[in-house]
Amino acid sequence: MKLSVNRNIGAVVWIAGLLVPLVASNSWISILSIFAIYAVVALSTDVVLGRAGMYDMGHAVYFGVGAYVTAILNVQYGVPILWTMPIAVVVAAIVGMVLAAPMVKLRGDYLLVATIGFNEIFRMILINDVGGVTGGPDGIFGIGVPSVFGYSISSQEGLFVLNWLLLGIALVLMNNLDKSRLGRVFRYLKEDELAATTLGVNARYYKILAFGLGAGLAGAAGTLFATQLATVSPSAFVFMESVTLFAIVIVGGQASIPGVLLGTVLMFVVPQVFRDLAEYRYLVFGLAMIVVMVLRPQGIWPRRNRPE
Repeated sequence: MKLSVNRNIGAVVWIAGLLVPLVASNSWISILSIFAIYAVVALSTDVVLGRAGMYDMGHAVYFGVGAYVTAILNVQYGVPILWTMPIAVVVAAIVGMVLAAPMVKLRGDYLLVATIGFNEIFRMILINDVGGVTGGPDGIFGIGVPSVFGYSISSQEGLFVLNWLLLGIALVLMNNLDKSRLGRVFRYLKEDELAATTLGVNARYYKILAFGLGAGLAGAAGTLFATQLATVSPSAFVFMESVTLFAIVIVGGQASIPGVLLGTVLMFVVPQVFRDLAEYRYLVFGLAMIVVMVLRPQGIWPRRNRPE
């Protein structure tokens, strides 16, 4: 079967990224290392927004759940970082499905408004140190580094490769989702939910599943985010982070892997390069959203609707 343009470009970007530590400075390695994490979170957002067509404005919550699960298990209980990842994935997925269960009957703007509340609830839980494990406003410090076969991955280059491997896994998962029956069901629900349910699709089940899959992938990214910065705090998972993720998918192109990667570059890498203009970041977000919605509502790099 001939590979689609989307898969070719995703593969090229990933392979080219592996060469970065050989030619780039430490600052660029650090920027692109965080880019890989945010690209994974953006792809996880696209599962819910781009594939299943549900307006989720609370995706930073699942990212934060993964990061905090890793931080708590590692710092307070001494669990190795990579061992915490599957736990973070499961916990984030469960949180996503539990939050989605009462919300999936809502549509469009109503669902968007409902998910906005997730961020504030999560932020208040973290700040108020509910359960005495989140560290309050200061967060959790002293998170360890991953180790593989007894070798600690503490260098920028090592963390970069680890983050890039997760991005590669995410790209493979998204490609497989697009080709699978599950991916087709998500597209049917997005395009015409009434027709899909008429054909026997359990809309509620698959919507909750979409939230669970997206949340689980975001939880995996949260694990590497926590170890990349060695600290987590409530300020890293505020509402504007969810807005950024939403903007990445909308501006780049829904259900399009190259589009999401391009959106992540525009919304994350470019502001990092132009740090002196960081105070205008959200102004740029707003202008970009307006321009794209007016001139190219399908996104800069939309999905190619053709057989694969």
